[in-house]
Amino acid sequence: MTIETLAPAAMSVVSVGDTPRDFAGWQRVLQRLFAKAPALYDGLTTVALGAAIAAACEDGEVTQLTIRTGSGPHQVKLHPVVGPTGGVHAVRLWLGPASVEPPPVPEAAGVVWDAETQTLLLSREITRLVHGVSDDQYVPRISVAEFFQQVSFDRHADMLDLFYSPEPDGRLQCDVAVGLDTDRPAKWRITGRYRPTEHGDGAWLLIEAAISDDRVARPTLERAGLREAHRRSGTYLAVIQLEHANIAHWLTDPAPWIRWDYLFRPADVFHPDDRDRLIGIGDRLGSGDTAGITVRTLGYWGGYSETSLLLSAYPECSNRQRALAQLVSVAGYLPTSPPQAREDVAALAVRGYDDQLRHRRGGMSRTAMW
Repeated sequence: MTIETLAPAAMSVVSVGDTPRDFAGWQRVLQRLFAKAPALYDGLTTVALGAAIAAACEDGEVTQLTIRTGSGPHQVKLHPVVGPTGGVHAVRLWLGPASVEPPPVPEAAGVVWDAETQTLLLSREITRLVHGVSDDQYVPRISVAEFFQQVSFDRHADMLDLFYSPEPDGRLQCDVAVGLDTDRPAKWRITGRYRPTEHGDGAWLLIEAAISDDRVARPTLERAGLREAHRRSGTYLAVIQLEHANIAHWLTDPAPWIRWDYLFRPADVFHPDDRDRLIGIGDRLGSGDTAGITVRTLGYWGGYSETSLLLSAYPECSNRQRALAQLVSVAGYLPTSPPQAREDVAALAVRGYDDQLRHRRGGMSRTAMW
């Protein structure tokens, strides 16, 4: 089972095997487990096991305990999942007879939402969750939009709420599909909790590789058809978090004249002198209202060009700072004539993870950017 430790003084069971448990009380789940294996009562209590879990969180090391019972020795194995800042995001727990070989521990990784930098911090273990991704493609930080571009699920708004409009006990659990454009699609289970920092709001996430043999769901015919229609018509739509002047999610293919990925600071997608104008539009957006603005957006050649935004309030969202945007190149970029991949990155200023960007845009990889 997996016991999350994503927030201080909070600990709950989020999965048993491949079955989600939606933040179930860990003592209650363990009592049920003990009821199915009465021998464990001979040498183990929930208090003692809770102390072992706390110790594993403290030192971040794999721990193995041997318990003497009337049915012979049993083992307790605890595998901490250490996140990018060194904290333990979860503990994977296995209990069973010492004579039984434990099953392999599925891959998992910790992720931290850093509100100050508007990025997700990734532990290097994230590369083990993605087939075909090498260590040299790993980047320690990505934007929310980059993360959403790699996974397929239907709870983008809930995750944005956890990051940008969190409740004190905010939490989230969902399954996502990854690698749908490869021959090795997979499923992840993402669990997250709000976790404030000294700089303000934040969140810790746990990503687990699903071990189920269930087939990975493909995009619906409607979704795939709409995306293809937008691609053919040259329409580009995005969700923008206005108060931070960054792109949170692409609803269509990303606008090809805009460099929005592999940036140290996601706000660099907009020219520094235009960000305050963009932030100020939030107060003008009401339900059903629209507003237009022309801003300068970063290009893959290193400079800025003008982009026209038509903004409207995000449907059924009380946060006026979240807007839908249609993006149009003022220079008249033609979708049928994309910039040359190898030439347009040759003169990039160092604004982000440029080596990894060259690797992807050079056609050597279409996989994730971790």
